[in-house]
Amino acid sequence: MVGTMEAHTHRGIDPALCGEPVALGPGRATVRLTLLPSMAADDRGLVHGGFVFGLADYAAMLAVNDPLVVLGAAEVRFVAPATVGQTVTAEAVEEEGSGKKRLVAVTVRRDDTTVLTGRFTCIVPARHVLDPGA
Repeated sequence: MVGTMEAHTHRGIDPALCGEPVALGPGRATVRLTLLPSMAADDRGLVHGGFVFGLADYAAMLAVNDPLVVLGAAEVRFVAPATVGQTVTAEAVEEEGSGKKRLVAVTVRRDDTTVLTGRFTCIVPARHVLDPGA
């Protein structure tokens, strides 16, 4: 349990790769990730954006917090680099939606510097996307 709610989705996520939830509430989630040497894209320690995106995606899923939620689309902007050893924090807020479509705003920061901003379209299907006929 994190904060006052329990995570109902993405329970198999490896926190070393996608982050550790630090706060969870209705329509909101905060997730923290320390960037590892294995995430580096070059010898200067620049972290591949896919890891930062994964953190943001995970935070969006937790903001919706439905066991079946999946990502439908994302529009993101990388606005600052992140490097090995830094800790980045994603804050996700569900902005609108009901039924199966939810829009979630996510901001990833390291300290006071914004690294990524995005809007994630999350879909809550009637059944698991791997079920036949889904």
